[in-house]
Amino acid sequence: MKRIITVMAAFMMVATVATAQDEAKTGLGAGTWSTSSTPALKVSEQLFNNWSKSGNSTFDVTSTFFGNYKYTHPKFVWDNVTDLAYGYAWQDLDPEGVLFETRRKSNDKIDLTSALSWNAYKGWGASLTANLKTQFGKGYEYDGVGQAAEDSKKLVSDFFAPAYLTTALAFEYKKPDWSVSLSFLTGKTTFVCNDWFIINGLNYGVIQNDIDDPKAPFNPEDPETYKNIKNTYFALGSYIRAQYLKKDIAPNLDLYARIEFFYDYSKPKNMGWKSIDAADHFYTGVEGDNGARTKYTGVERTAEGGFEKLKGMSWLQRRAFETDVDMELKLDYRFSSHIAANFALNLKYDTDFSGMGRGGHWQLYQLAGVQVFFNWKTPQQ
Repeated sequence: MKRIITVMAAFMMVATVATAQDEAKTGLGAGTWSTSSTPALKVSEQLFNNWSKSGNSTFDVTSTFFGNYKYTHPKFVWDNVTDLAYGYAWQDLDPEGVLFETRRKSNDKIDLTSALSWNAYKGWGASLTANLKTQFGKGYEYDGVGQAAEDSKKLVSDFFAPAYLTTALAFEYKKPDWSVSLSFLTGKTTFVCNDWFIINGLNYGVIQNDIDDPKAPFNPEDPETYKNIKNTYFALGSYIRAQYLKKDIAPNLDLYARIEFFYDYSKPKNMGWKSIDAADHFYTGVEGDNGARTKYTGVERTAEGGFEKLKGMSWLQRRAFETDVDMELKLDYRFSSHIAANFALNLKYDTDFSGMGRGGHWQLYQLAGVQVFFNWKTPQQ
């Protein structure tokens, strides 16, 4: 039901745009609307059988929806973007099993953006932006192949666990194909709307006093503990966003690229640098964790270094370590009006990701394949 509500909310944005467009025709607005909605089905497949170079056979199906709804007024521009994706991959990981015996999620994305921009002087202006990022379904971490992987899988994410709402009042420099925004007044709210994740140590930066305070350890057996669970964390910080969108950078080739930086003004305090420097006091994690961790990041003191590596950082290195990064790149090559090859890359850095996988604070997503798509556009009025 929650997923349906989210999709409905995305399409309500479209309905709102259409209603406002009708009002503009009545003389209530002096601007023009341009809209584009692109649902697509992406399919990719690899098959290896007695192949000397080896490889794992894979079949991937992903559905996407990308909508851009822009209102252009002589004094301002209101731009709304809906970016949705959901997909599964069937993989041949068990040499003793049947073909494509393993099904795992390959894509899951809800990304809604609304931006109101004012042009002041020669491309310079101001913007008010709101962005919501989350996912539709459950995400798992696997170890092994076949039934062993299914039996040992670990739940690490779900709908609105986490979710990120970023609002920014920014200075902006805008050109037809690219723009740069800089904000020193940005609010970023992190949601983990499922107590199970908090209880199991996946708080994604939503600080839990009961869990993170060594004097009041989290006790799953104590009902009082659950009354104090916090599901949101608000951060006030600075934000930089640069994006580039170019149609036909080469014949039939489109490019979209963006990079975002966010720095939480409270993060140095929450990182517990004094405890790290002293190396004689550490915040403990939830029951069952191996090693101590700071109350914000979950950075562990391990044999490979852990806190010892952080202790040697300079002031600038620490600020860089605390800064969140989100980078995305998309390439689409159109064979015809309904078929295209595509490549997508999304790279994220966030100290709150340290509790998952072998990549530390980094997350990487990459997809290449062929898509069948349909594009409905409304020309400017």
